[in-house]
Amino acid sequence: MPAGHPPEDAARARRGGPAPAVSGGEDDALDGETPGRVPPRTARALWWGSAGLVLAVLGTSVLVAGADDGPRSAVAAALVLAQVLALRWQVRAPIAVLAADAVTGLAVWALLPAVTLTGALLAAQITLCVLSATRPRRLSARALAAMCLPAPLAFAAGGPTGLTVYLLTVVLAWTAGQWRGAQRARTRAETRRAVVEERARIAREVHDVVAHTLSVMVIQAGAADHVFTERPEQARQALRAIETSARSALGELRLLLRAFRPDEGEEAGEPRQPVPSLARLDELADTVRATGMTVRLHREGATEGLPAAVDLAAYRIVQEALTNTLRHAAGADEVSVRVTAEEECVTVRVVDNGRTPSGGSGAAGAGRGLMGMNERARLVGGSLRAGPLPGGGFEVAARLPVERAS
Repeated sequence: MPAGHPPEDAARARRGGPAPAVSGGEDDALDGETPGRVPPRTARALWWGSAGLVLAVLGTSVLVAGADDGPRSAVAAALVLAQVLALRWQVRAPIAVLAADAVTGLAVWALLPAVTLTGALLAAQITLCVLSATRPRRLSARALAAMCLPAPLAFAAGGPTGLTVYLLTVVLAWTAGQWRGAQRARTRAETRRAVVEERARIAREVHDVVAHTLSVMVIQAGAADHVFTERPEQARQALRAIETSARSALGELRLLLRAFRPDEGEEAGEPRQPVPSLARLDELADTVRATGMTVRLHREGATEGLPAAVDLAAYRIVQEALTNTLRHAAGADEVSVRVTAEEECVTVRVVDNGRTPSGGSGAAGAGRGLMGMNERARLVGGSLRAGPLPGGGFEVAARLPVERAS
């Protein structure tokens, strides 16, 4: 971790796995999954997995049990296919799918009693698990109670063993859904907490910038008042400097209002770190080089006159990307940092030559560094993308508009 920077920078840095991009613009993307909502890709994967399981288990059972009864076997097979098709909507409408799978499952069991009731209602149990994971507990508990209603049939067909197996599988399906729902809730809470922490840091830093600007304005106003009569031209220069500083402060305050207020419990005498900026990139690069990493730093354009919020955001993005390289880029020994300052925007690109771990990080809190960088870019009206490169290595690229903070 680069020396002289807050320890939470590195603590919140994560590689974020193989996701191809992290882009700014939507709060929902930062706050994680909405309760009850499953990403389309996950929903499709869930359907394929559920359909394969039902076809492999129940489909095979129907073929074996109905081998000597062609007509009944054909009807039962059609009902199994209906269950598989209904599973396509188990995420969108789990209650309706649960009812349909339960009815068709009971019909399969009535046609072929050799198929156990537990096996015939496999699709309904899978849907109960999904419902338990994505819907309120009160609703899923009612669904669990409804799934227990056929228990007497299980007892009549298989005795105490059949009843025990049926109730156990139904309760396990519901419990698995509850566990998954709790896991998703923890992930959402962790993601939201990471965003709140990052916004609080941004608020403190912008607060320092604005306070400095206002202090300069006070000094300039005092100087203008002192020389107003004897040296009016110098007074005018001071007033123009006040106007420029005030416009800059207003821009910073607009960004400050987008973040959270500084912690009220902060000690008044707590020492402050110097405000980071792109002018200190050489210091940052030197601290990374001290670890043995080769850092190639390229600058294009002038960064001295940038709005403080944009300057700070660009620096923090570079810092977070370098921290990610040190902590998560397996085998990386070189990283390239390119900062281009143009009239309308500042672009930042950090590329390393490491290997991204396959499968990503599934641990809680993974990807916080990327979320923090994304939040930095979003609050100044910019965008950020991050992900592994086809030829190897990991790239972080940000575009920060200058006019937004002016």
